[in-house]
Amino acid sequence: MNDPITLNGVELTASPIPRQEEILTPQAIEFLQKLHKATHTRRQELLQMRQQRRHEIANGQDPRFREDTRHIREDDSWQVAPTAPGLEDRRVEITGPVDRKMAINALNSGAKVWLADMEDSSTPNWSNVINGQLNLKDALDARLHFTNESGKEYRLESTELTELPTIVVRPRGWHLPEKHMLVDGTPIAGGIVDFGLYFFHNAHKLIAGGRGPYFYLPKIENHLEARLWNDIFVQAQQLLGIPQGTIRATVLIETITAAFEMEEILYELRDHAAGLNAGRWDYIFSVIKNFRSRGPRFVLPDRAEVTMTQPFMRSYTEQLVRACHRRGAHAIGGMAAFIPNRRDEEANELAMNKVRADKLREATDGFDGSWVAHPDLVPIAREVFDEVLGERANQREKLREDVTPDDRSLIDIASTQGSITEAGIRANIDIGLRYIESWLRGNGAAAIHGLMEDAATAEISRSQIWQWIHASAITDTGEIVSREWVEELLDEVFDELDRESEDRFDDARDIFEEVALGEEFPTFLTIPAYARFLHENPEPVAQAA
Repeated sequence: MNDPITLNGVELTASPIPRQEEILTPQAIEFLQKLHKATHTRRQELLQMRQQRRHEIANGQDPRFREDTRHIREDDSWQVAPTAPGLEDRRVEITGPVDRKMAINALNSGAKVWLADMEDSSTPNWSNVINGQLNLKDALDARLHFTNESGKEYRLESTELTELPTIVVRPRGWHLPEKHMLVDGTPIAGGIVDFGLYFFHNAHKLIAGGRGPYFYLPKIENHLEARLWNDIFVQAQQLLGIPQGTIRATVLIETITAAFEMEEILYELRDHAAGLNAGRWDYIFSVIKNFRSRGPRFVLPDRAEVTMTQPFMRSYTEQLVRACHRRGAHAIGGMAAFIPNRRDEEANELAMNKVRADKLREATDGFDGSWVAHPDLVPIAREVFDEVLGERANQREKLREDVTPDDRSLIDIASTQGSITEAGIRANIDIGLRYIESWLRGNGAAAIHGLMEDAATAEISRSQIWQWIHASAITDTGEIVSREWVEELLDEVFDELDRESEDRFDDARDIFEEVALGEEFPTFLTIPAYARFLHENPEPVAQAA
C-alpha cells in the first residue's frame, strides 16, 4: 500500500487504482468535504437515535404512528414535486451493481429504469467504489464497453440518454463509512461519497441530456433521516449552481420503523421526492432485527414462507401505495430475484409463472412499477404492467381509499403462516456462507440456487438463525433450535461446499459465526466484514451504528 495522501483536507488511505484521478479531482474532493462537514454531527446523532429506538422496541415499546407528526398526515393539501423527465413511466426497473458488464446489460435491457446499485449488491471495496463511478461516467460519455475473457464484446445499443433506461443511483446507507476517505481522522459517510461523486461529475450532463440526477435512498429509518438527505440535496444543488428541486429521490421503505412514517418521509423530501419502494428483503430483515428478542409472537417461519401475501407484508405494501398516491408519488414494487435457467425449461416455466403472479399482484394493488434482477424478466414484468396500465404511464390516480392506515397490522407478525424446518435452517446457513464468500471476493450480487442474492437476503439468513436460537424456536418436527444443533448443521453444510484453492469460505465462516451465532447481534453483517477484510488501513476509527 502507498502512503496516504491528503487532497483538499481529505486523507486518501487506499492504494490508488487506474483512472481514479478522473473521479477524485481536487474540486470533487472539496465538494465531498463540504457535504461531510455540514452533516457529520447530525448523521452521528441520527445513528445514535437508531440504537435508542431499537432498544425501546426490544424492551416492549411497539412502534406506532407518531402523534407529533399527525398534522402532516392529516393535511390533505401538500403533494410532492411534479414528476421529473424520465421518471414518468417506471413500470419495470432493473437492478444491479455498477460493474461494466452488468451496467451495459441493464442499459440494453429494455427496462424503463436502471437502479445503478452501489449498496446491497455491491461489495464496497475501494476498486468497486471508484470503478463504479468511472463506469457511470463512461456510460454518460457514451464510451462504456467491455470485452470478457473469451473475447465477447458488450456495448451500449444507444448513446442517447433518452433512449436508455433512466439511471437512478442507490448510494450506501447511513450506517456504512468510507474508511479510505478521512476528514480530520473521521471517515466520510459512504452514502455521501457515492452520491457526491456521481452528482458532482454528472449532474449537468444528465440535465443537458434530458434527464436528471436521480437517486434511491436506502435503509432510512425515520423522517429525520430523510430530512438530512433533503438538506444534502439543497446544499449540493447550491454548490453546483443547479436549480433547487432538480434532484429526485425514491426512498426504499425497507425498515419497519420507516413504515410508520411513510407520509412524513415524503413530506421531508417533497421538493425532491419521486416515490417510495417496497424493499421487501431488507424490510423482513428489519422486522427480525427489531423484534428478535421479543419472544415467539415475533418469530417468523422459514424465509421461503415469508411471502408478500402474509398479512403483515400485505399491510405494508397496501399502505405504501396509499401513501404514495395520496401525495402524487410513484409506488414501486419489490424485487423478482429469479435467475432464468435456459437448460431447465420445466423449472424455468414454473419460476416465470411465480414472477408473473407476483407482478400481477403488485400491478393490481396499484403499484406503478416493479423491480427485476435479470434482463430476461423485463418482458414479463412489462407485459403484466402493460395489461393493467394500458396507455397510461402510471396509475397514481388509484388512491386506494379502501385501505385504512393501521399501525397495528404492520406488526401483526403472529398471523404469519408457516413453519421452521431443518431444511430452512440449512438453506439459511448455505446462503449466508455462499453470499459472504462472494461478497469478500468483490461480488455483492451472487447467483445462488437460481436466485440473485444480495446483502439483504444474507441478512435475513443470518438474523433468522440468531433469532431462532435465542427464542429456542421449535421446528415442524418438534426439534428445539439450539446453538449446538446449528453448529452441527453448519459443520455439515460447510463440508459439502465445493471448494477452490483461492476461495474465501474460511473467512466467510468466521463472519457468519460472528453475526449469526454470537451472543451480541451486529446491526449489519457488512460492518464487521468491511472492517476486517475490506479496509486497507487497520488503524481503528469510529464505526457507524
